[in-house]
Amino acid sequence: MNKLSILIKGELQRLNKYNVTTISFVVALIWFLLLYFIDDIDLLSSMLPFIIVVDATMMSILYIGAMMFFEKTESTISTMLVTPVSNKEMILSKVIANTIHMLFSSMLIIIVFFFLKNVEVNWILVILALVLSVSFHSLLGFMFSYHTKDFTSMLVGVMMYSFVFLIPPTLNLFNILFKGEVWEHVLLILPTQAAIKLIEVGFGAEIELKFYISLGVILFGGLALYKFYILPKFKDYAIKQSGV
Repeated sequence: MNKLSILIKGELQRLNKYNVTTISFVVALIWFLLLYFIDDIDLLSSMLPFIIVVDATMMSILYIGAMMFFEKTESTISTMLVTPVSNKEMILSKVIANTIHMLFSSMLIIIVFFFLKNVEVNWILVILALVLSVSFHSLLGFMFSYHTKDFTSMLVGVMMYSFVFLIPPTLNLFNILFKGEVWEHVLLILPTQAAIKLIEVGFGAEIELKFYISLGVILFGGLALYKFYILPKFKDYAIKQSGV
């Protein structure tokens, strides 16, 4: 546990070193400016959860990808292979550090609108939704890193992911396409839809069956992704980056 806490501290420092933290706050500022000038409270109540979802999903993948590729250029992972740190601890430290940093920036946006626009917020459920959504998509960031040669190709992969996994839930959310309760439940097979439903409850939506389904999709899907793919493949990725 002591090693894990030291690693988390190091990952947070590395986020700052690579200017990922700075970029995160710039993105948060952009989201704030985008939302601040919306006077229609109903539109704001729809847009704020959506922006938080985008931040917690797409940006989480990108930030993990950025960290992995910066470490690749500095041969950090190959150095870590000769330390008494396990692969599990290295993965968890990155996921936890990214979750802390993303939680801080997202909560900053929510707090501002809570005081300025009187947005209804259930803090416990919002924090739970953010932690689960960011953690799951941080793990996806590892998967993208495993299968892309550089950051540009990863960006292309994330764009393709957003096209397939984010656009249909967005169209459903704003009642443009895939309308109705049936599609709301069908789309829960997508982790982005599950994240939307979890975060919506944090902003006052009723706790219904889709909330519990979303909870199961993110929680058990994340555990399965970690145990059966991210952890087993990490050693191969680390060895590949070390040039062995």
